[in-house]
Amino acid sequence: MLLILTLVFKTPLRKLVIISLDRVKRGRGPIVVSTVGATLVVVLSSSLYSMTKIQQHTLETGILNPTDQVLMSKHMLEASLMGFLLFLSLMIDRLHHYIRELRSLRKTMEVIKKQSRNFEDGKNGNTEEQKALTEEIVTLKSKIKKLESECEAKGKEAKTL
Repeated sequence: MLLILTLVFKTPLRKLVIISLDRVKRGRGPIVVSTVGATLVVVLSSSLYSMTKIQQHTLETGILNPTDQVLMSKHMLEASLMGFLLFLSLMIDRLHHYIRELRSLRKTMEVIKKQSRNFEDGKNGNTEEQKALTEEIVTLKSKIKKLESECEAKGKEAKTL
């Protein structure tokens, strides 16, 4: 339960737990975990089977003797413990998986946001550059017209001379 709480809430231990779970899931870790899980499932099924046998024996005789009561409570505790352990291990695995996936999605979102900002900055810069270039074009066109008119005037003077 502490491991799940550590994964759910962002604490300084969370990063350490995630790193240790990453290491456990590498190499032979998955094989060991699946073997332990299979053993827990076998013990759980054995406890459930024993509980059903005790219930059938009680139904046949009609009375529950003290030995059967003790065995029934023992098997019930075993079954609840094994089921709880399997459930918690599944929760830990899924939380770890979702946290890793969330981290990768956040990284890609950051990259996309940076690209989008760069694109927007480039787009805004282009519009400013375009405005400056159009102003420069207008001034150059006016200079060209002045120079053409001066050139024509000088050409007319040269023809008249």
